[in-house]
Amino acid sequence: MTVNNPPNHLAFNLDDATRYLSERDEQLRRLIAEAAPFKIDADDAQSPYQVLLEAIAYQSISGKAAATIFGRIKALGENGRPPTPEKMLKIPTAKLRKAGLSGAKAAAMKDLAKKTIAGIVPTHDEALRLSDDELVKRLVAVRGIGAWTVEMFLIFRLGRPDVLPIHDLGVKKGWSVAYGKKHIPKPKELLKFGERWRPYRTVASWYMWRAFERAGYKVTNKIRHRKAHKRKKRSQGTRQR
Repeated sequence: MTVNNPPNHLAFNLDDATRYLSERDEQLRRLIAEAAPFKIDADDAQSPYQVLLEAIAYQSISGKAAATIFGRIKALGENGRPPTPEKMLKIPTAKLRKAGLSGAKAAAMKDLAKKTIAGIVPTHDEALRLSDDELVKRLVAVRGIGAWTVEMFLIFRLGRPDVLPIHDLGVKKGWSVAYGKKHIPKPKELLKFGERWRPYRTVASWYMWRAFERAGYKVTNKIRHRKAHKRKKRSQGTRQR
């Protein structure tokens, strides 16, 4: 994550959040004291449509390659901005493919444009009035947009306080490092553990990312999923009398 801007648009009080978490979690208190202060990077000028358009471009490829491709997509718009939803629907798919998008990503961008025009994807002001659950429900209806992408939107664009990305590998491995675990937690395990962090799971998640970064890949690459225990087969032989 890029973390170089002050959190000036949060939907909660950061001091209250860090104090609350520090009082309830000793390991988290240590992380909060030792790691860099909570920060998020968001462009207040971006609409939900623009944020999600960029998210689609960045899926499953390196950041450098995605930046190049998204730069080409932006060039199809005006004034340094990506194409509007109306403009996106008029751009031939072949032209999007030529810019470097896969067929699936081109289809996802067009579906995003359609659902933005239809009002399913809200404006920024509308998004501010919707709950986290309502936003997830509406945005995952867009082709190519999953829960993780929406969670990143909730955290880094809207500054929501209580988002826990239970499928994010950085958060999961950061938790393993912070709490001295040798395994990657299953989503349900992390969700259950994270109840202690409510209503500030966003801040706790951010510090799990910091724990992951501080440990480095030499350490975190050794953290793996817990091996499933094989059930012992019952003997099929008949007992002699």
